[in-house]
Amino acid sequence: MPPAAPPLAGATIVFDLDGTLVDTAPDLVGALNVLLAREGLPTLPLAEVRVMIGQGARALITRGFAAAGAPLDEARLSALFGDFIVHYRAHIADESRPFPGIVDALDVLAGAGAGLAVCTNKPTDLSLALLDALGMTGRFAAVVGPDAAPAPKPDPRHLQTAIAAVGGSDDFALMVGDSASDIGAARAAKVRSVVVSFGYTEIPAADLGADHLIDHFDELAPLAARLLATRA
Repeated sequence: MPPAAPPLAGATIVFDLDGTLVDTAPDLVGALNVLLAREGLPTLPLAEVRVMIGQGARALITRGFAAAGAPLDEARLSALFGDFIVHYRAHIADESRPFPGIVDALDVLAGAGAGLAVCTNKPTDLSLALLDALGMTGRFAAVVGPDAAPAPKPDPRHLQTAIAAVGGSDDFALMVGDSASDIGAARAAKVRSVVVSFGYTEIPAADLGADHLIDHFDELAPLAARLLATRA
């Protein structure tokens, strides 16, 4: 009798990046505060800015400057965006680190036969630069930023593009994220979802409408096996 297939053979597990795989807030907030200080504005504490992360650098800069009392027009935002990216790219992993337990969870999921992908609203080149700096790129079969999809999350096509890039199918996939855009994309694509409790969201994670919530990545592999025991 041939050996049994691994329990997650053919399944696809898709992860958001910022606030899910990696705690990137220190370096993103650091880049924002460099701009604020240069403009003679008060810098902002990490705890305040943390929930502003997740909708892209333009949104972060816009919200950060508004919080510092200096709303931006589009021309000024465009100029600051370029400066932000230059600084952030040079300091992309100064303090950013994978969340506890994620590396072991990725190993377990891959060992169980799952294909792994990243679906992020961070541009693909910056996503790869971050994952490269942390030695994590090789763990994923695909890294799909908004520039590599028809539209960014919460548009379901972003998630569907990531699943297809791994050769997976929507009915045998799981989205793991931390924000409304992640869970919204999963819901629209009819893909099962898990939300982490420690990410970047102004809405409480438990209220985002995911199928399940986890507090630590130790919970993910057994949960994925249960959720994907049958196709959707």
